[in-house]
Amino acid sequence: MKYQDLLAYKKSFDVAMNIFETSKSFPKEEIYSLTDQVRRSSRSVCVNIAEAYRKRDYPKHFHSKLTDYDAENSETQTWLEFAFACNYISKETFHHLTEKNKEVGKLINYMILNPSKFGVKTEN
Repeated sequence: MKYQDLLAYKKSFDVAMNIFETSKSFPKEEIYSLTDQVRRSSRSVCVNIAEAYRKRDYPKHFHSKLTDYDAENSETQTWLEFAFACNYISKETFHHLTEKNKEVGKLINYMILNPSKFGVKTEN
């Protein structure tokens, strides 16, 4: 299996692309702050999944990367909250992206709690 086949990767990539499209309408004065940050953190979730999956021969590295991924996912949620509070996204868009983000968070947690299902060797 490739990391691109992982449900967590697919869903986090989808969230990142949704955020990219949504953030195109953010004001120009936000380009180097909110827009850049929410795009960066949402993309980083996918990157950390790929890195974690490639590190699955090393259980501690796998776990470490997944916790990085979880942190980036939480950061993305915080940036979405700022976008909503600043009226850059509608309530509907905010709720839609938040629900997708929560789903990714649940998948992260599943991977952390069930590393052997992803080819991670258990330590003796």
